[in-house]
Amino acid sequence: MNGETVIQTFDLTKVYSGFMKPEVLAVDRLNMQVRCGEVFGLLGPNGSGKTTTTKLLRGLIFPTRGRAEVLGSPAGDIAAKEKIGFLPEESYLYRFLNAEETLDFYGKIFGIPRRVRRRRTDELIELVGLQSARKRALRGYSKGMSRRIGIAQALINDPELIFLDEPTSGLDPIGRREVKELILRLKGLGKTVMLCTHLLPDVQDVCDRVAILHNGRLCEEGALDDLLVLKNKTQLTVDDLTEKEQEQLKKFLAGMGHDKVTMTHPYDTLSSLFMRIIETERQGEHVREQ
Repeated sequence: MNGETVIQTFDLTKVYSGFMKPEVLAVDRLNMQVRCGEVFGLLGPNGSGKTTTTKLLRGLIFPTRGRAEVLGSPAGDIAAKEKIGFLPEESYLYRFLNAEETLDFYGKIFGIPRRVRRRRTDELIELVGLQSARKRALRGYSKGMSRRIGIAQALINDPELIFLDEPTSGLDPIGRREVKELILRLKGLGKTVMLCTHLLPDVQDVCDRVAILHNGRLCEEGALDDLLVLKNKTQLTVDDLTEKEQEQLKKFLAGMGHDKVTMTHPYDTLSSLFMRIIETERQGEHVREQ
C-alpha cells in the first residue's frame, strides 16, 4: 500500500461569496498529493486556506472549480468517509462520560456491533495510554489526556486516513511528546495522517512531507529532507580529531590521512524555511499590486 496516492487534488478551487459581500478566494488551483502511510503536514499562516482545504477533502463543502480524490473516490463519497477519522482543534466531548463510555458512544454512531466496539475500545485505550484512567470521567482529565482520548475517538472506526487539527496545541512539553509519539505509532500501523498545525518543530519531528500554503496557493510541497537540506553548503564529519588536527584540516584536509570523512549538506529548520517562503510570497504580492 505504501506509495499509493490517498489524497490528490486537481486545480482545487474554493471561492466564498455572499449577498453584498466581496468574493474571497480561499483555495486557488491547488494541486497536491498525499501518499499512503505517510504523515503529511499542511502548513500556512492564518487565512492561508488550510481549514477550507481540509473541509473540501472531507466533503463538508464543495469546490467552486476543480476536484479532489480521497481514498480513490471523489471527496465527500459516503463509503470513503467511513474510512476517515478527524480530530478537531477543540474536541467536543461529553465530560461526564469516561473513556470507555466515550468510545462506546462514538462506536454506536458508526453502527459498530457491540462486540467489535468492546474490542476497539480496549485496543484504543491501550494505544493512547489511558488504561489507568479508563473509568475516570473526562472532566478529571488533563489537557494532554483529553487530546489522547480525542485521538482515540477519531480512530474508533479504524480509519485509513486521519485528519489531526492542532493536536499538540496548548499542551506542555510532556503532553506534546506523548501526542507526537502517538502520531508515529499511527504511522507504524499503516495509517495515513494529515497534520494541520502552527507548531513547526512538531511538524519537523513527525512529518515525512509537507505542503505550505499562502493565500490559498501552494507555495511548496515535498519531503522534509529535500526541502530543508542546504545544498549550497557542505559539512564534514570526522572521527576523533584532535585540536591540532582540526587546525590542520582547515588548512589542508587531504594531508591529514583520515579515511573516515563524511561529507554532507547541513539542514535548515522548518521554521526558517516556512518564514522565507511566506516572506517571498508577500513580497511577490506587493510587487504585483504596484
